[in-house]
Amino acid sequence: MCGIWALFGSDECLSVQCLSAMKIAHRGPDAFRFENVNGFTNCCFGFHRLAVVDQLYGMQPIRVKKFPYLWLCYNGEIYNFKQLQKQFGFEYQTLVDGEVILHLYNRGGIEQTASMLDGVFAFILLDTANRKVFLARDTYGVRPLFKVLTDDGFLGVCSEAKGLINLKHSTSLCPKVEPFLPGHYEVLDLKLSGKVASVELVKFHSYKDEPLHAACDTVETLPSGSFDLETVKSNIRILFENAVRKRLMAHRRIGCLLSGGLDSSLVAAVLLKLMKEININYPLQTFAIGMENSPDLLAARKVAAHIGSEHHEVIFNSEEGIQAIEEVIFSLETYDITTIRASIGMYLVSKYIRKKTDSVVIFSGEGSDELTQGYIYFHKAPSPEEAAEESERLLKELYLFDVLRADRTTAAHGLELRVPFLDHRFTSYYLSLPAELRIPKNGVEKYLLRQSFEDSNLLPKEILWRPKEAFSDGIASVKKSWFSILQDYIDQQVDDHLLEKAAEKYPFNPPKTKESYYYRQIFEKHYSGQSNWLPHYWMPRWVKATDPSARTLKHYKSATQE
Repeated sequence: MCGIWALFGSDECLSVQCLSAMKIAHRGPDAFRFENVNGFTNCCFGFHRLAVVDQLYGMQPIRVKKFPYLWLCYNGEIYNFKQLQKQFGFEYQTLVDGEVILHLYNRGGIEQTASMLDGVFAFILLDTANRKVFLARDTYGVRPLFKVLTDDGFLGVCSEAKGLINLKHSTSLCPKVEPFLPGHYEVLDLKLSGKVASVELVKFHSYKDEPLHAACDTVETLPSGSFDLETVKSNIRILFENAVRKRLMAHRRIGCLLSGGLDSSLVAAVLLKLMKEININYPLQTFAIGMENSPDLLAARKVAAHIGSEHHEVIFNSEEGIQAIEEVIFSLETYDITTIRASIGMYLVSKYIRKKTDSVVIFSGEGSDELTQGYIYFHKAPSPEEAAEESERLLKELYLFDVLRADRTTAAHGLELRVPFLDHRFTSYYLSLPAELRIPKNGVEKYLLRQSFEDSNLLPKEILWRPKEAFSDGIASVKKSWFSILQDYIDQQVDDHLLEKAAEKYPFNPPKTKESYYYRQIFEKHYSGQSNWLPHYWMPRWVKATDPSARTLKHYKSATQE
């Protein structure tokens, strides 16, 4: 996990513009570098480093003797760099996994490069010999990327929008900053003046398609075409275990977030099993956060005892959570209601991990709810086909919601997140299954996933079959939800007349509640005029919901009510 930043064709002094790059220093607390591009005095790269692999030669932009005309700044992890080296005979000059991007590009161009990368990434690749700039981002947007491109060809690129919004440019007072689309690459011509012109934006991978890099995966071809239940369950276990295994690549200590829900518990259990298999010689640290006696704390305690992790509990009170709201919104760059609610706990636990432990590479369960139809409203889907369509929509928008939350809250404290549920092969296989196999059954969401691990003894049965509890709800007590605590506080902060005129003040995505108004005020304070970063609020479908919390839905049952 790092922070990348680059400018092409800047009219302003680069030493002034570079101040903007310091806005993302939290993403790389170990080292930073600014480097001008030879022959292009108005182009430069900025890089903030979190050293996870090759601590000696890992600084960026990456340049190697074999390709002196190539410059690479990337944020991410390429899990199959050794397999690609073996398949194509690449001669690496460093131990940095991202070096493979230079070799793939030299061998087959940008299309093959982006398609063959098994991992999470956002990168800027400059080819001065052919005067091209390439931008690319992984399938689900696990690693963030923003860009600004003006009419006269000034390009700014950054891991987070906050590194671009204050850039100076002669022809535009407020250039439009926008997220770079996941699963896409863009080709731009670099002119002699240092300015650029966009040539094409290409979607290189659809999450439903088996990725091109599957051909050189460590897992052999699985039985296909058969939807026999035992075969399906076996394939799910094999691919999920493989997804966790490949993410063990790290020279820094590995830890795992553990809410006690199905997703994080499965990740933690498989992770610990594999760490033992490869003889990692330190205990796995697991981390849970909640208020006193919250459902998540109690469930996580059970899981940690079952798997034998070194468990840490972070207990916070409502005042600490409320005090964190503004810094959380600044980190997130969004005003989405449920994203902010869920981010406060994750932000506070990440803060604890950074200050109190030496774990840096943090595993988590994001992506499972979208992929395996885990949200409670899926019980109301009119048909399996509509449920499958909704699952795909949620995956497509992950970069705006849960993936955004998971990246920013951990990156704010210099941690690197790893999310095995969003492994390319695992997700493409799961989405290839018949729609009726993936829907909730017997009143239980994620039925197929639970069923696949039922005989594994990885988790206690009561955890494997624990009903869905939203992270923003599970961290508080059953008696009073976290969203209710927030709403009670905010009710005193926003006058009724302000809410009545909300649509006039904020015509795009107008706030409908005092809570959403409060978040929007803070967002606009830091990111004025950038409300288009969020196309719409996250809300459940097929139900008459006025609030995104699972606890407001009729289907919700807390453990104490069963």
